[in-house]
Amino acid sequence: MSIKQTNILLESDTNELEIVEFRVDELDAHGTVIPCHYGVNVAKVREIIRLPEVTKALNTSDAVEGMIKLREKVIPILNLSKILNKTTGHLQADRVIVLEFNNLMVGVLVHSVSRIYRISWKNVEAPASALYSDQITGLVKMEDRIILVLDFEKIVAEFCSTSALKPLSPEQLMDSPAHDRSTKTILVADDSPFIRHTMCSALRGAGYKVIEAVNGAEAWEKIQEITQLSASENVSFRSKIQLLITDVEMPQMDGLHLTSTIRKEKKPQELPIIIFSSLASEDNIRKWESLGAQQILTKPDLPNLVKYADEYTIDAYTV
Repeated sequence: MSIKQTNILLESDTNELEIVEFRVDELDAHGTVIPCHYGVNVAKVREIIRLPEVTKALNTSDAVEGMIKLREKVIPILNLSKILNKTTGHLQADRVIVLEFNNLMVGVLVHSVSRIYRISWKNVEAPASALYSDQITGLVKMEDRIILVLDFEKIVAEFCSTSALKPLSPEQLMDSPAHDRSTKTILVADDSPFIRHTMCSALRGAGYKVIEAVNGAEAWEKIQEITQLSASENVSFRSKIQLLITDVEMPQMDGLHLTSTIRKEKKPQELPIIIFSSLASEDNIRKWESLGAQQILTKPDLPNLVKYADEYTIDAYTV
């Protein structure tokens, strides 16, 4: 099954996405199959294939099924049943969703794939932390079921060490220029607790003040609050906040719509914006720059995050 990408969703502020729905089922205590519905942004999906012959990998987690050769590329295969701690018994997973993001390619083993849905990010709800694990970044309510959107960035980072978004080491932080960043405030918007924590830890470790938002809608609310506060104190907007770093894929409002909305408002439009996304391909970078983003980074580019943060806040440094 080939996937036709709808590029318009990644080049404008439609605030929409397309998700591929798939199932990773499990058995209850009586051996009855419980259908479990999941989704992934179609922008991350390269293709969907039947499971070919798998070469077992050595010294890896049980969740790594092995490796396959796909058009001259060798890619790892992750078993989602094991990653999600499901009891599957006799159930056989024989479909592979080939994902491509963060400059890597990986296959995930699932039981079945149904169809593609085009929906608004407004219809993607953030999961309640008490009900869902940190492997879930959103849920979509259909008439007869709930589709859980998986945090594949976190999942892949845990099992594919070369792709992991890792915290900066003390040595890396020490290598950055010794600016006084204590008066600088950065707003970070990302729906993945794993990614957001890693980014914010790096920025705070470098000395920045950081405000966190779990999606674009919350980030926009915080920007409006800062706008009102700066007006009431009769100070400039940029004296209160110096930079926004935003993901693209987020419930309620995505990062592209957030960027476009900011650029339409008088005071916030001067705010520098860095898009930090796993979907930052060369084509998307050109499109997103046209929306008003100053810099686009891929998620593995974490070591450069502080460097670019410095670049867009350096005007107020005393060197």
